[in-house]
Amino acid sequence: MLLHGIISTTLPPPSLRLMSSINPRSATISAQLPTTNQFSISDQELQSRGFNLRHSITDLNLNHLNSVFVAVGFPRRDPDKIRVALENTDSLLWIEYTKTGRPVAFARATGDGVFNAIIWDVVVDPSFQGIGLGKAVMERLVEELLQKGISNIALYSEPRVLGFYRPLGFVADPDGIRGMVYSRKQKKKR
Repeated sequence: MLLHGIISTTLPPPSLRLMSSINPRSATISAQLPTTNQFSISDQELQSRGFNLRHSITDLNLNHLNSVFVAVGFPRRDPDKIRVALENTDSLLWIEYTKTGRPVAFARATGDGVFNAIIWDVVVDPSFQGIGLGKAVMERLVEELLQKGISNIALYSEPRVLGFYRPLGFVADPDGIRGMVYSRKQKKKR
């Protein structure tokens, strides 16, 4: 399922809202959120619980991040390609568990830096799910994008976790807008 997200007080014309991805199992979600600095878990609370919020790839062990990707069902990725992807990422946040120094939550966004952004790779290590780390990362990433003036924010998600994004203000198929994905599958010749 394709999810598309727009966080905006005014939507762009329908001709400008087509989203695409190479992952046909994604979904399209939209959200309308005010800019706010109120987070469900403060930075201080995260620290008191043994977590550090990080905003760069400095000290991010890509093999450990890859382990989190695999643990949530993503395919194992080439670490060199992960590095290139992260170097071309506009905004990223990850949460480090201080006892191990390993990433336990991660999200990133790419875009044009002005109008549009797409959120990718939102993951929380299964051992740390259910304690608010995914919400903490998403709230901060969306806030960062809104502070940059970016109001058209899309995300791609597996259908089974759509319920996680709805309380954050995301909705599927706003105003009947549907996302599309490019597929290399060829039609069978008859």
